[in-house]
Amino acid sequence: MRKLLVLALVGLVAQLVDGSLGMAYGLTSSTLLLVAGVAPAAASASVHLAEIGTTLAAGVAHWRFGNVDWRVVARIAVPGALGAFAGATFLSAISTKAAAPWMAAILFTLGAYLLVRFSRPLRANGAAGGLRVRFLGPLGLVAGFVDATGGGGWGPVATPALLVSGRMEPRKVIGSVDTAEFVVAGAASAGFLIGLGTEGFLLPTVAALLIGGLIAAPIAAWLVRIVPAQLLGATIGGVIVLTNARTLVRAGGLPGGAQWLVYGLLAAGWLAAIVLAVRALRRVRRARATAQATTGSQVPATPGYATPEESLPLATVER
Repeated sequence: MRKLLVLALVGLVAQLVDGSLGMAYGLTSSTLLLVAGVAPAAASASVHLAEIGTTLAAGVAHWRFGNVDWRVVARIAVPGALGAFAGATFLSAISTKAAAPWMAAILFTLGAYLLVRFSRPLRANGAAGGLRVRFLGPLGLVAGFVDATGGGGWGPVATPALLVSGRMEPRKVIGSVDTAEFVVAGAASAGFLIGLGTEGFLLPTVAALLIGGLIAAPIAAWLVRIVPAQLLGATIGGVIVLTNARTLVRAGGLPGGAQWLVYGLLAAGWLAAIVLAVRALRRVRRARATAQATTGSQVPATPGYATPEESLPLATVER
């Protein structure tokens, strides 16, 4: 019972992060399950089955708050589902021993990407025009495959790509990616069901993660408007990097002294990323305040993301 309560809490926190950032539910949950000794395929299968419920709740909540662009959802969800099904089939076919470092490497890489991505301002330009199928299709395919094989990755791949395209508001990027993930999670679960059978799903774990995620989904859809994404992204990225580094270090057979050196360097990099994230957040806020003082009007923004005016160097805005 204690373990299930902890998992429910993890599901709650993971959904709060995912609903606020548009990423990291699968990364956070899968990382915890791997640390607890769950086989990679079973961990990814269980997380994706839980995500069917959490992403449905998140999608409804984001829709109610006006955070969803249904054209983007339609164009990215189908290729995402195809990629997720293929990834689930691939992960189900390889041995647990071979899958553990593979999955840890994917999670580590995505965690490092979060650190780098959120250590500087994210910029958006809602007036730049629509996104085309030739961009969204391949993006969804790759993100879906990485998501299923890594136990997470749909958000870390899809959300930053849409943000840096500069063609959507940050809150609509997050809401659309979360909503499309419902289809992706369903396809991944179908792939794992075919590859592993029903025994591949840890149903008590699924239930605990689902309960926590359902509680957090509507709260996260509201928090996306007020939570500083810079700090949240840098923090969760460091947790994922350090946790999965343990599996990679052991797989590499490094001696004890070298292991602690690696952990120390990674911790220093995490601290540096948080410092840079704080500086980036302060710069965004200063630029926003300057723009408001210059124009005399309120500048709407998602916390932690730069508006088009803030994408300019600070000195330019001040001039």
